[in-house]
Amino acid sequence: MTETTTPRRPVRIGNASAFYGDRIASFAAMVEGGPVDVVTGDYLAELTMLILWKAEQKDPETGYARTFLTQFAQVVRTCAERGIKVVVNAGGLNPAGLAARVRAIAEEAGVALSVAHIEGDDISQRLTELQAAGHPLRHLDKGLTLAESGAEPISANAYLGGWGIAAALAQGADVVITPRVTDAALVLGVGAWWHNWRRTDFDALAGAVAAGHIIECGPQATGGNYSQMHEITDRRYPGSPIAELAHDGSFVITKHEGTGGLVSPGTVTAQLLYEVDSAVYLNPDVVAHFDTLELIQDGANRVRVSGATGSAPPSTLKVAMNYIGGYRNTMTLVLTGLDIEEKARWATEQLFEILGGRDSFDELDVQLLRYDVADPVRFSQATAHLRVTVKDRDRAKVDRAFSNAVLELAVGGYAGFHTTTPPTSASEFGVYWPTVVPATEIEQVVVHADGTRENIAHCPQTDDRFSAVAASDEYDTVAIDFGPTARRPLGSIVAARSGDKGGKANVGVWTDTDERWNWLRSHLTTEKFTELVSDAQGLEVRRHEFPNLRALNFVVVGFLGDGVASSTRTDPQAKGLGEFLRATYTDVPDKLVGAH
Repeated sequence: MTETTTPRRPVRIGNASAFYGDRIASFAAMVEGGPVDVVTGDYLAELTMLILWKAEQKDPETGYARTFLTQFAQVVRTCAERGIKVVVNAGGLNPAGLAARVRAIAEEAGVALSVAHIEGDDISQRLTELQAAGHPLRHLDKGLTLAESGAEPISANAYLGGWGIAAALAQGADVVITPRVTDAALVLGVGAWWHNWRRTDFDALAGAVAAGHIIECGPQATGGNYSQMHEITDRRYPGSPIAELAHDGSFVITKHEGTGGLVSPGTVTAQLLYEVDSAVYLNPDVVAHFDTLELIQDGANRVRVSGATGSAPPSTLKVAMNYIGGYRNTMTLVLTGLDIEEKARWATEQLFEILGGRDSFDELDVQLLRYDVADPVRFSQATAHLRVTVKDRDRAKVDRAFSNAVLELAVGGYAGFHTTTPPTSASEFGVYWPTVVPATEIEQVVVHADGTRENIAHCPQTDDRFSAVAASDEYDTVAIDFGPTARRPLGSIVAARSGDKGGKANVGVWTDTDERWNWLRSHLTTEKFTELVSDAQGLEVRRHEFPNLRALNFVVVGFLGDGVASSTRTDPQAKGLGEFLRATYTDVPDKLVGAH
């Protein structure tokens, strides 16, 4: 690490946005709620790039996260007075356009702020050139090349690292607007600037990646979306997370005093496991190894994380592409009372007879969702839903021709027919395509406030040992006798958090004592997981261990089809999958239940 006489104090970084559409008030609450050096905001998910592309088609001057403008206008004067830096990826597809709007807001507020932005992620106009140069743009999960798929992406963005942010701040930027960078790059860039790290200070950079990953989803690190809700005694809306990032890459996760929620090893573990694969976490600037992290409570609502180790990044950058898959429509039929399954079969047969057969559509999905119980005492206890989704490249097939056909069953079908909505219209859907390109094909550029352009070099060292898809960890299947057991919910001693990453679902599970961990890792094998989560049967399931966190992570490939925009599941981002797993019954040892 760079030699300095005295390491600079930890930089206090607060994240005030978890996604495009997140709570508007969070930005002002972060700026005004207590001391902070830098405020970051994460606005971009895979789906967001598609949303921004559609917005840009209607208004070419947009293409960025417009909600940030509202948030920035609320805090611009305070940030200027206190010297608080702002670093956000709200630039989306048009970082230059957003930077111009930010400058206008500052000018209207009567404050002088230096605004820089970053470019270089957008390769949508270079796809033919890249393929001709021998880069097949192969789908990371399916193995297909882009040419084999016949798809024509409407957006293609490489995930940039954090060194452009560091360069912008080093040249005096008060606000840095980025396009598609990795979520953790916001924090890494700030840390690299503040502590004057070198490109090869991999352990410190890995710590910054861990910190960035933890705070990127806002209150999910401070008690939101947390399965152990009994631990949260302050049920007010959680305060947004703050990372106090030290020069060696260690950090403390906390929140402003007087805010709701909780910061504990559990809430931090939940977010560390969120939407990852194995403990080897690839980023453009470093490979972070999460299996060396140590978490300890360091006071009320303070968790210290140390021990991060890093290695050189891979020679490739991940690219998120989206293409238009066609049109879709969904109608939900309500089935009431007795003979639910027979009613569902009859309704399905009638509907597709009217529509010309199941083969009339490119794709269809029929789900019978059972909410009914025996001997109901309320109407809602006697109902089930038959959810029918159709997809096709021809909009007319799945538009009102489909939804109106559903209503033809009203007087000629099963008894009690009704639907949850009137006939609906078709909507366009996107398909997510993850791939990689050589980092040397991407040129990250910082456009400083004075208009000068600075090219950001790639890391001088690379290491592709971890670039291949991580297979399931080897694990010991030797049976351990934990004594008498009883059928109980897995969640009686196990916490969980789940989410999506393209078409994959991931479920992180962990527990709180060594004895419970020994049971969990021996009991919850891949086979047991697919037994408990029957929807995962027939799909590739990868299992990864995080012994330092007493945790397992399961990745279910293809669980969400081609990603949230095209998934036909009722939970297209798998947010509830972890809670479902906790609700399943298995043989839990008696001695592990109770006070621990």
